Amino acid sequence: MSDPKPELSLTDQTVKLLQALIRNAAVNDGTPDSGNEIASVRTLDAFFGKALDVPGIQSEVVDPHPGRSSLIVRVPGRDPSARSLLLIGHLDVVPVETAGWRRGPFSGEIVDGEVWGRGAVDMLTLTAAMAAVTKQAIAQRSRLRGDLVFAAVADEETGGDYGTGWITRNRPDLLRADDALTEQGGMLIDPSRPDSGITLGIGEKGRSPRRIHVTGVPGHGAVPWGSRSAAEIAAEIVLHLLRNPAPPVILPYWRSFVHALGVDADLTAALLDPARVDAALPRLDDLAALGHALTRMTVSPNIVRAGDKLNVIPGEATIDLDIRVLPGQTAAEVDEWLQRTLAPWRESIRVTGSLFEPGNISPTDTGLYSRIITVFREQYPEALPAAVIGPGGSDGRFLRAQGTNVYGFGLYSPRLPLAEFRGRLHANNERVDLESIDLTTRALAKIVLP
Repeated sequence: MSDPKPELSLTDQTVKLLQALIRNAAVNDGTPDSGNEIASVRTLDAFFGKALDVPGIQSEVVDPHPGRSSLIVRVPGRDPSARSLLLIGHLDVVPVETAGWRRGPFSGEIVDGEVWGRGAVDMLTLTAAMAAVTKQAIAQRSRLRGDLVFAAVADEETGGDYGTGWITRNRPDLLRADDALTEQGGMLIDPSRPDSGITLGIGEKGRSPRRIHVTGVPGHGAVPWGSRSAAEIAAEIVLHLLRNPAPPVILPYWRSFVHALGVDADLTAALLDPARVDAALPRLDDLAALGHALTRMTVSPNIVRAGDKLNVIPGEATIDLDIRVLPGQTAAEVDEWLQRTLAPWRESIRVTGSLFEPGNISPTDTGLYSRIITVFREQYPEALPAAVIGPGGSDGRFLRAQGTNVYGFGLYSPRLPLAEFRGRLHANNERVDLESIDLTTRALAKIVLP
């Protein structure tokens, strides 16, 4: 009889599962029939195997639309009164431009100590680690005080209508928990310093998209002189918005981030001064754009449409604005700022859209927040915690709205600091190093199974 195969370590399980999830190519292009997360749900089902048949373990697959599947597993703890913890990771990834990749974007291959493929950093590594730790928790249930919930969800990349958004609206019981861990935390800010800042996600900006409708004077394209094209007006507005951003607002999380940068006192003071922060931001180099986004409402004119015939001067145009708001900012503030900023064109435009999703934030005085910092310091003893928010949206907003404390988690090696991590999000040649996978998996196990 041959010897049984040795059991894989938690990290090895995470690596193999990560490779499989990458190879599933769950590309979400924003259309209802894309994503095909059901393939990754099947991969997870095979990974858990008989663990999901253990008495007391509850598992359910949710399918709001054919192929748009999410898997939820609940592991009961020994103390019903203890705080429950949700581990939530998404399965979908954004599209790729294959020509820009040096390796196959869905190969999942390991080259020079890195796993390559779309989703490696956003966020299949953490999703795979969550699955591996949950499987171990099922085998070691006696160590769990409160309930543990694992959710691998669809459609995070385009708003969650077929994933967390749908579940919280229609089956909130499945994701109900006191605390939750999700993506984007645990990156060093400056790995060359032992006292580098290390990020811990506590929230995210909200969104308030708007559309500007522009009215010009149509005419024949062969005689453009003296005309007032809607395309011309739209171009003026776009340039004005880009050159005149909303004013900075200094909030507590920005102070935490700045103090963790480790820069000199003069630059620190400038970054915390609303009157001087814009002039100081370029000194942050690769983090300047992030700093700009974290200190104000951002207004990005991303889609401009005008004209449909070459020889006709367009009389109508539209500009779609991607507006991201800070925690505490309101829809009224958005509309008032747009009214003031667009005043020179008020006779030629109207603004539509009323959607408003507020920025959201979790407290930093909780037991889980403290536990995360303790785990971070076991790996990086001198690191300074930097409570940060995400400039974009995540599934965390749905959970915070139902009362859950949500924190961005992970633990990454010096090879993948904050600027490099952010540079790989939705970019060509996305990849994650094996040390970061190991650190993240072991750190998560310490949180779940202390």
